[in-house]
Amino acid sequence: MQLKPLILALGIALSPASQAANLGDIYREALANDTQYAAARAAYQAGLEALPQARAALLPNVNADGNARYNDVRTSLPNGDTSSGNSALGISATQPLYDKASSVLVDQAEEQVKIVGKQLELAGQDLILRTARAYFDVLQAQDNIILIRSQKAAITEELAAAKRNFEVGTATILDTQEAQARFDLTTSQEIAEENALNIRLRALERIIGKPPAALDTLADKTEQAALIDPIIRKLSEAHAMDEWAARAEEGNLNVAIQRYTKTIADQQIELSRAGHYPTVDAVASYRYGRNQSLGVTLADINTALVGVEFNLPIYQGGLVNSRVRQAVANQEKAREDLNTALREATLNARQAYLNTTSADAQVQALERSVASTKLQLESTRLGVQVGVRTSLDVLNAQQQVFSAEQRLATARYDFFLAGLSLKAAVGTLTADDLTTIDKVLRPSTATQ
Repeated sequence: MQLKPLILALGIALSPASQAANLGDIYREALANDTQYAAARAAYQAGLEALPQARAALLPNVNADGNARYNDVRTSLPNGDTSSGNSALGISATQPLYDKASSVLVDQAEEQVKIVGKQLELAGQDLILRTARAYFDVLQAQDNIILIRSQKAAITEELAAAKRNFEVGTATILDTQEAQARFDLTTSQEIAEENALNIRLRALERIIGKPPAALDTLADKTEQAALIDPIIRKLSEAHAMDEWAARAEEGNLNVAIQRYTKTIADQQIELSRAGHYPTVDAVASYRYGRNQSLGVTLADINTALVGVEFNLPIYQGGLVNSRVRQAVANQEKAREDLNTALREATLNARQAYLNTTSADAQVQALERSVASTKLQLESTRLGVQVGVRTSLDVLNAQQQVFSAEQRLATARYDFFLAGLSLKAAVGTLTADDLTTIDKVLRPSTATQ
């Protein structure tokens, strides 16, 4: 069944120059305009600065200072008034030679940079899923309106026939009232679906930053079936679900983030213990000073210093030991958080796998159901002609066709979304997966 997109009179009419947009086109607009992903990019750039900031503690530290002072003393003693001044300029440099704490901080910063990288990847996968979900939500609403209007047209015909049959006395008023009730109900459903479409278009607009162009729709089932395998492979093989779960343990982005967090927690113990370790610094300084009294230079002083400084903390009131105990507890927390992330990743992978296989099976079953209900509808119409069926039976048969077609459309979208979620669960979801789906999308005749 080829479903055509609907352009409603809701203030979203497209100009003649507008072009249809497929899922990849919408994603590229989202990549450029989505505020949530833009915030993630900014957070990533900010997170990268953790490493140079940590390394700064191991690099030379150079400072310059200076001062100039003038003293004027007035007394009541004879010849007791004096005035003097002094000035000084200095420069000093310190180069850490051994600082265990700063070294560990650099190691932690390297892990933190890995975390922000994975967080950006996670935001990218989330953008793909949000874009695909919003895209298919719009198509689903369009499909519902098309189906409702098709049903409404059929009910209109039945209503007209019921009125004619009542006028000639071959049907009762109940047939007319039933058809009118179905017509009114369908009209209310049409209004609700038009509103739903408008809301879903606004949701997609929120992601891409502007009203979307007319969206490409799914191709017929023959074209779709030819391209399902490249999207999600090995779904029907034995132990495939366990394989996807194992892949999630290795590739899931949340798991990767927790692994890096666990490494930082391990390093924090060593950082806390470093409070007992000595520090060794190479130091150098030069200072020039001048003293004056009554405008006469008394002395110029030049001081140069080069040396090594050693510092060993001996006792800090139990602070270091307390920090070590705290770090050990946080390490245990990080270990349990990692285990939680592993369990959630495997659960999500199994759920997405089951959702994908279930949606695939539902598509096949509902395709047969649509064909069967259409045959039933034709049989019911023939039954009316020979007097063994009523117009109410026809309306019920039409409703079954509508329901089956609606469920089929939903299952087709669910299949693609579940497949994308499955790849996200194992950390392999990319924009290329949307390109694959684009192969089963076709521009609508309304935009050609």
